[in-house]
Amino acid sequence: MVLLCPLLITLTSGAKAATVTAQVELASAPRPHSTTPDYSNIVFWLTPLSSDLAGEADAKLAGLPHHFKLIQKDKKFEPHLLVIPVGSMVEFPNQDSFFHNVFSLYDGKRFDLGLYEAGTTRSIKFDRAGVSFIFCNIHPQMSAVIFAMKTPYYGVPNKFGAVEIRGVPPGQYRLGIWSEQALPEALKKLEREMTITEESSSLGTITIIPTRDLLAGHKNKYGVDYDTTQPANPAYKQAQ
Repeated sequence: MVLLCPLLITLTSGAKAATVTAQVELASAPRPHSTTPDYSNIVFWLTPLSSDLAGEADAKLAGLPHHFKLIQKDKKFEPHLLVIPVGSMVEFPNQDSFFHNVFSLYDGKRFDLGLYEAGTTRSIKFDRAGVSFIFCNIHPQMSAVIFAMKTPYYGVPNKFGAVEIRGVPPGQYRLGIWSEQALPEALKKLEREMTITEESSSLGTITIIPTRDLLAGHKNKYGVDYDTTQPANPAYKQAQ
């Protein structure tokens, strides 16, 4: 997983920007045949609490890339997690040999791209900050997450659970955390206000207690269970 971290900037105050670090720990009961913990679906971010820092953050956010792709291939979305600046345009190219119907009904950005064939693409602008769960109305096994950020200070853990958020000016911030495996009310308890300095930029070890997979058992775009029988609509005949 590539860390989605913004570039360093020069501060007018002369203070050096900090690289904020943290270590994620997933607390879960031992399971037979357990595998290496998956830290890839977790996001950390820092929201400035002063007007000066907020203005600087807005300018920096505007300078980040705002064009992304979420590819459909082999009945999967790639990448599974996409963290973007708010206002970004995201393409959804269909690289399979059959139809897809990408949609999202969650709070971040609600949309329905409709049925479109192999080799074509459609786009959506994510002009509202927040989390969007992405699904296909034909293939229930397909799911992804797009997180539109209002701050440029964010990052995701690497495979060892280590997080880096680069280029953070010293000052007061509020820490936010999101995980696909934890309920919002549990993650809310991990939020806190903090002071970032050149000398103090470590968040320490943060323990997340997985509760359930937020994307499991999702409904189709009509809010009902997927129909596993042969669709009556002839346009779906190419769907595999």
